[in-house]
Amino acid sequence: MVVAASMKIEKIREDIELPIIDLLSPDRSEQIVKACEEYGFFKVINHGVPQEITTRMEEEAHVFFSKPGSDKLRAGPANPFGYGFKNIGLNGDKGDVEYLLLPANSPHFFSHMSKFISSDPNKFSCAVGDYVAAVRQLASEIVNMIGEGLKLEEDGVKVLSGLINEPNSDSLLRLNHYPCCSNSESGESKIGFGEHTDPQILTLLRSNDVQGLQISLEDGVWVPVTPYPHSAFCVNVGDVLQVMTNGRFLSVKHRAVVNSYKTRTSMAYFAAPPLTATVSCLPGLAATPLYRSFTWAEYKKATYARRLGDNTRLNLFQLLPPDNIE
Repeated sequence: MVVAASMKIEKIREDIELPIIDLLSPDRSEQIVKACEEYGFFKVINHGVPQEITTRMEEEAHVFFSKPGSDKLRAGPANPFGYGFKNIGLNGDKGDVEYLLLPANSPHFFSHMSKFISSDPNKFSCAVGDYVAAVRQLASEIVNMIGEGLKLEEDGVKVLSGLINEPNSDSLLRLNHYPCCSNSESGESKIGFGEHTDPQILTLLRSNDVQGLQISLEDGVWVPVTPYPHSAFCVNVGDVLQVMTNGRFLSVKHRAVVNSYKTRTSMAYFAAPPLTATVSCLPGLAATPLYRSFTWAEYKKATYARRLGDNTRLNLFQLLPPDNIE
């Protein structure tokens, strides 16, 4: 299928399915590494996140996004945290989306902001706290499996999870709501959240049973990601993990399109290091680093100084072209 979007021709491929990895499988680490190398995305099942914790968070998101616009605006504007509508970031990017962006490691912020988000602030804070704790644990387990799959030394295996579990890690939780939008005249999909890569280590995404996520494995080609199975989390490589694996894993462009018949809600946990953490190639993984070392604060600044779709920011930190990696 070929569609026109933003004055350029794009191809939609519906013949590619992301790997579904059972985290109870004996060869899960090898499967995860292979998926990170080939797709930059995969789904996990038997992940250990209790369904009741996810359901409570989904219910709180539904209650918030069902409020009148004037009530939701009390939790905004997003600067960077809080409620945002249409505007994405501070550089002019827009999308057909409303969202709630929250720091994942700030109970004080939860207790303060919950008064503007929910009529039952304590219930909302508890739902967020329980959900963040569960997905942080899952993210830690996944990156430990990555370390095992990469055959890192014992100390290297837990480098990534150590960054995620730091009390002052810069991880985020974003709740997204995409309205349904009929586009019967043109037949084109509207963009809810434009193409981008995630700058952090790893993203864990959970959404309702509505399709909308698309990934780009080659220029001009987009692969729709099905919401099946509903119990799964979709996981993707972030820019930091691309650097720390010396380009072996790829942080892949993705976007969200608006569904024409049903609203879509998603919950994204972005696992990030502390601002002062140094990002560099994992020990023993490569003889020649592709990227120079930098702090997460340095890379975050470079990221948010650019438009959403500017995926050239890693070039600022590159030492060698990919063909020269040893």
